[in-house]
Parts: sequence; C-alpha cells; structure tokens
Amino acid sequence: MFESLSERLDKAFRNLRGQGTLTEKNMKEGLQEIRLALLEADVNFKVVKEFMADVQEKALGQEVLKSIQPGQQVVKIVHDELMKVMGEENAPLKIQGQSPAIIMMVGLQGQGKTTTCGKLALYLKKRGLHPMIVAADVYRPAAVKQAQVVAEQAGVPCFSLEAGADPVDICVMAKGEAQMKGCNVILLDTAGRTHIDESMMGEVRRIQKSVEPHEILFVANAMQGQDAVNSARQFNEALPLSGVILTQMDGDARGGAAISLIRVTGCPIKFIGTGEKLDALDAFHPRSMADQILGMGDVISLVEKAQEHVDQEKALKFQAKAKKASWDLEDFLEQLQQIKKMGSLSDLMAKIPGMSKLMPKGMDLPEEELKFTEAIIHSMTPKERRNPKLINGSRRRRIAMGSGTSVQQINRTLKDFEQAKKMMKKLMKGKGLKRGAMPSFPGM
Repeated sequence: MFESLSERLDKAFRNLRGQGTLTEKNMKEGLQEIRLALLEADVNFKVVKEFMADVQEKALGQEVLKSIQPGQQVVKIVHDELMKVMGEENAPLKIQGQSPAIIMMVGLQGQGKTTTCGKLALYLKKRGLHPMIVAADVYRPAAVKQAQVVAEQAGVPCFSLEAGADPVDICVMAKGEAQMKGCNVILLDTAGRTHIDESMMGEVRRIQKSVEPHEILFVANAMQGQDAVNSARQFNEALPLSGVILTQMDGDARGGAAISLIRVTGCPIKFIGTGEKLDALDAFHPRSMADQILGMGDVISLVEKAQEHVDQEKALKFQAKAKKASWDLEDFLEQLQQIKKMGSLSDLMAKIPGMSKLMPKGMDLPEEELKFTEAIIHSMTPKERRNPKLINGSRRRRIAMGSGTSVQQINRTLKDFEQAKKMMKKLMKGKGLKRGAMPSFPGM
C-alpha cells in the first residue's frame, strides 16, 4: 500500500544524504519533496501542514545542521513524527470488566464490517476468549446469512432474530443469549448505508444507549482515502468512537487514510485487515507502520505471525542443523509448510527490514513455484529427501512424473537447494550476503 510514498520519501532522503552539510536552502528542498510525497499519498492536507511544521522545526535546528550524518537524522525525525501522528503505541481493546464485553462495529455499507466481525472473532478466540457475532443488520439483503456464514467459518456462535425485528431489540437480547452460551465478548454487526443519513445515525445512537458497549469501532476501507477520513469524522461527531479498523490495507491504494485518521478523529487505529482470509487481521502498531513507510520492514508483525504459526521447538532444531549445513529436503519441506501458514511470501518479505531494497523492482515472488517445489519433495522417498545425492537420472524421471513437473525442474530445485544450504550456513555464522547473492530457491 505504501510503495509509492516509500519511493518518494526514499528519493528525498537520498538527496539529503548526498549533501556534505545541510543548509536551510537544501533542507527546504528536501522537506518540500517530503510534503509532496505525503500529499500524493492522499494524506489529509491539514495533517500534512501540521506534520511538516513539526518536522521542519526539528530538522532546521542546530542539532541536525551539526550532525555527522544529517540525512540519517532527518530520516529519524520523519520516522518519529510519523509515529506521533499515528499514535506512538498500539491501542489494545478495552474489554475487561463486566462480562460479556460488547464491541459495536459501525460504518458505511460495503466497508467490510461483517467480514471484520469474523476476523476479530477469530482473533479473540485464538487468545482464549469466547466471542459471539450478533447479526444486527436487518436491511441489507442476505446480511444475516452472511453473518451466520462468517461466524461458522470463525467457529463462533451467531445470534439473530426473525426478519423485521428491531436492531435495538436484537442487540439487547444478545446479552442474555451470550450469557446462556458462555460467551464473554459480543460483536455487534450493525447496519451500514451507502451514505450517512439521520435515520442511520439515530439507529446506532439508540443501540449505543441501550447496550452501552465497551468499544465502538469504526470500520473503514483504506482504499477510500479521504472519503474514509470524512466518514470517520461524521461518525465520531455522532458517537463516542473508541477506535478504528482499517480494511484492505493490502490493496493498491496510496495509504494516506492510515496516517490521517488518528489526527482527524482523535481515535486510535486498533486493527488493520491485510487480506481476504479470516486470519488476515493484525493489531496496528504505529512504529511498525512508520518502519514500513520508510522501507524498514515490519518486524513486530512478523514476530507476531511467527509466534502464532511457527512451532518453536521445530524452528530451534532447524536452526541447529542450519549452523552445520546438515539440513535436508525433509527439513525444508517442514519449514516450507510452516512458512505457508504465515501468509504470502510477498507479504512476509515486505516485513523483513531492508528486503524491499534488495529485491528488484516489480519482481513477483514465485508463489506458484512453491506448490511445485512441495509436490517435487512429496514425490521423493524419505531416503531421497534425507540424502539428495542418491537422486540419479532414473529417480529424477520418476519424481518428475509423480509431481507433474519436468526433469529440468528437478535439476534446478536440487541445485538451488545446495546453494540455499551454503547461504544459510553463511547467514548463521553472521557473514551476511553480497548484493545479488540471494538464491532462487522458493521459500528462502
């Protein structure tokens, strides 16, 4: 999402780093480049104005002008100011206290509220809570059915009433239903409209007064840009919003909404949707987002995904083998399957600091090739996986037939596997890699 903004900022920083010393003249030229980059990324112009005033005040101070590496200092100032704009710290859900805790989801139609209810239900379920989704949208065709399907996919109960029921009654009755079913969190999937109108606001206000939710979360599509910011402002004037969830953060948009929403509404972004699957919901970390915008990766989200999906005991065993370069194709298959649980390769690579600069522009990661690699390894015998040197010509033809690939693909996989072993051994010994030394072995 932030690729365009990252490129523009990187260009501005390169120009500043190229200066022997920073003067007020060349600093202002660099800051103007940063300002244009933010505006082109669809950041709210008032936010840009305040942001640049803060950056300029720090950047033109004596501290920067006397710095040994002034360009790097400017990067740090922009990074710190981005964090400040986006809230500095992750804002967790405030659902402690009375049970069941009630989370009310509001927003315009088509922003992904129902799917987000399912994602949040799964997120909470994985953390030991017992959520229930409430289908309170009685207007949109098949809305109740969609809520039921999403709840079933998340493995949580869904509460609904017959057609024509009052949404306020549904939400009030859901509290008793949750207590009967042992659910300690209720997710209210309220109705949206194609535009904001008084009847819509009146209904959500009546629900809010009747059930007194612990959290009121505004769900907005990040692809909407300034429209999402304006809608959030109007909802915030009508309701005591406590946070925002941004959907489609994986989409091809300019990303300005994420930077603008907190400053405009005063509400923190609590979660971001990063894909279509129900497990594609991440807690929002301002530091990670600032890191991503400045091309520094997103280590926090990467670690969270690893903790959630990777078997730590197996990972440690693989690490010990990697140090000696004694791992085999059986070990690699196991690692490949764990990596697949964490999401797409392109998403994971984007979270690794510096990796975006190492990878050629426009390069597509071989997601499909991963499937072929897995099929190739599955077509080998356990003995062949443990000792690839046994794989002679006749064995290669058999593996190719079994995996639906060619002998050439088998040859390339085995060659890249050996290169990957050497690379891993160097990395584990802390020797690092030269630019362009990345092997083509899928998954590495």
